[in-house]
Amino acid sequence: MKHITNLYENINDTARNNSDCPHVVLPEEIFFTISIAGVLENLIVLLAVIKNKTLQAPMYFFICSLAISDMLGSLYKILENILIMLRNMGYLKPRGSFETTADDIIDSLFILSLLGSIFSLSVIAADRYITIFHALQYHSIVTARRAAAVLAVVWTCCTCSGITMVIFSHSIPTVITFTSLFPLMLVFILCLYVHMFLLARAHARKISTLSRANMRGAITLTILLGVFIFCWAPFVLHILLMTFCPNNPYCACYMSLFQVNGMLIMCNAVIDPFIYAFRSPELREAFKKMIFCSRYP
Repeated sequence: MKHITNLYENINDTARNNSDCPHVVLPEEIFFTISIAGVLENLIVLLAVIKNKTLQAPMYFFICSLAISDMLGSLYKILENILIMLRNMGYLKPRGSFETTADDIIDSLFILSLLGSIFSLSVIAADRYITIFHALQYHSIVTARRAAAVLAVVWTCCTCSGITMVIFSHSIPTVITFTSLFPLMLVFILCLYVHMFLLARAHARKISTLSRANMRGAITLTILLGVFIFCWAPFVLHILLMTFCPNNPYCACYMSLFQVNGMLIMCNAVIDPFIYAFRSPELREAFKKMIFCSRYP
């Protein structure tokens, strides 16, 4: 985020005086390459679902929502690099009105990526819960129309929240709200997992008869959630430390890894499509058909 980057640069000199940790700098080419790969991979996921009628089901709609979130995160970095390049070439006036507006739009994409990922994972968790414990009623509960309505509400809320957070990005309540969504999502999904575990113990025989596809979907969600936490948690922690202890030498030492934490976010968008392909035979088959230009049924 440009707002976060600027704030980080302003406080970094003071903090570095109190810390012996060197500032880690990664080549912009690494970010750009990873971002391009993230956009292309998630675009393939979207095209596979759109072109394959057998994948046009609520579960894959939710996966597409997560793929869009990942793609926005990668697109954010691509646009930021292009903006920096144009400014360095003299085509943009530094801190001019156009650059400020463009920064706000790009930052909105970044926040939208995080919020979209959080809510998409939460919706996928709820979908897996219904699939496992209400299997017989699943198709009447989770219809394509209801899934589309849920996603419309989710992305409307994410868009409005993203714009609001960019406008008030320098406010501490905004930072607290932004970072609190991360643990709230974890608590929600953890509650679903605990409930599923308790029900599984109470109905062990019934659970054992569930289809492997349903349990496979729950495991896939667990992997996606683990990767999401691993990639995003360091950056969320960075924001908290930068806001509440910017001059502390220990905080400054962690904040020297700012670009490394940013690269982890970009990696999340690259890893997720591989998880889809590895865990879903249907998506894997769809990817093969797209790569080898086979006809869809």
